[in-house]
Amino acid sequence: MAENILFKALFWEKSIDTKVQCFLCPRHCLIKNGERGFCNVRENRDGKLYSLVYGYPVALQVDPIEKKPLYEFLSGSKTFSIGTVGCNLDCCFCQNFSLSRGDPGSLSKSSGKYFPPDTIVKLAIQYNCKSIAFTYNEPTVWIEYAIDIARLARLNNLNVVLVSNGYITEEASNVFYPLIDAANIDMKGFSEDFYSDMTHGSLKPVLDSIKYLYSLNKHIELTNLVIPTKNDSNSMINLYLDWVEENLDKNIPLHFSAFHPMHKLKQLPRTSPHILYKIKDIAKNRGFNHIYLGNI
Repeated sequence: MAENILFKALFWEKSIDTKVQCFLCPRHCLIKNGERGFCNVRENRDGKLYSLVYGYPVALQVDPIEKKPLYEFLSGSKTFSIGTVGCNLDCCFCQNFSLSRGDPGSLSKSSGKYFPPDTIVKLAIQYNCKSIAFTYNEPTVWIEYAIDIARLARLNNLNVVLVSNGYITEEASNVFYPLIDAANIDMKGFSEDFYSDMTHGSLKPVLDSIKYLYSLNKHIELTNLVIPTKNDSNSMINLYLDWVEENLDKNIPLHFSAFHPMHKLKQLPRTSPHILYKIKDIAKNRGFNHIYLGNI
């Protein structure tokens, strides 16, 4: 099978020798020649950084918009969902690890078909979708492809939806986020220790991303996967709600979803519905107006 078409990446610069430094996400990976960044889909070839997944989605699907989940944006409509492989976090509880930790050398070429941005837009129109959703794996790591699709989508009166972990630099979000109409950001757990131990990332950049989307007046919904004994304490939930109240507002739709044992965290039980209903009561009693429970 022929090798994928290579697309030169954005948000990087040359470093010493033939190394390059990526500024797409807060990791700022310093990548040697012939190697890839943490996300596994951006590769240094002779001192230039390339995307290995531009134009090669591994998932194309027509979904109800509520599946993203977006419950209060274009309700009842269809969205054309697209995803590739790779992620800039490494969540031990990942519910979609076959894509997030997937190898673009095998998965992205499995269909052998190249889907340029205009083809994605045409398919969305063909299937009577009102939006295109960047979802399944982390769209930040295929930002070049997403940007080009988003610009064409907007020209064709299609909305652009982002389902993301929010782990992105200010430099990249300044280019990408103005092209988005609605986003569901996955806030993993409200502490730096949780992010460090469970995702090998950091909480602050995620909160900065959410605040920036809010400042752009984008439709935002937030999802928190509730993991027993890890991020389900009343104190952590209340700290999270404190932050939403202080930095956003109480009308932001909040999704609390049940964890299922998965990936590297199979020893924990599923989240009981009781825990989720307790969290919903806490949020309701604090005056939050749009609370949804998932995976139950």
